[in-house]
Amino acid sequence: MKQILVNGRPVEVNPEDLDRVAQVEPGVYSVLLGGRTVEVRALTTGQGLRLELDGRRFTAEVYDPRDRGQKSAAALGTGRQNIRAPMPGKVIRVLVREGDAVELGQGLVVVEAMKMQNEMKAVRGGQVVEVRVHNGDTVSAGDTLVVLS
Repeated sequence: MKQILVNGRPVEVNPEDLDRVAQVEPGVYSVLLGGRTVEVRALTTGQGLRLELDGRRFTAEVYDPRDRGQKSAAALGTGRQNIRAPMPGKVIRVLVREGDAVELGQGLVVVEAMKMQNEMKAVRGGQVVEVRVHNGDTVSAGDTLVVLS
């Protein structure tokens, strides 16, 4: 379990619930809440995270008991990160290969969904550990496309 402080109040989060969160682009997340998909924008600040949901703003800090030395959401950029499909679609282009170094905002995979092409981008600099899709693959919402370290 992770503890998140939202507007100063502690909230427990089960890591399995994070499967309902898909990053659409750097700092923008699609979240499934009560059968409804909402868009959450997140910005890292000196005080933690600033979140915007349906025009309302919140501050948040994330604590993980395994990261005792970390005091804020700045630690969110560490470790492996799965880049997931935000919705069902078809992989149009894979822009990276395993072992490639990537920079923040760099395109990784282009997925066509609902007649629109969506480019999944790196949320931080790092290295491509695994590419799990190929051009022409069909993906479901939440499928891992690329793993970054």
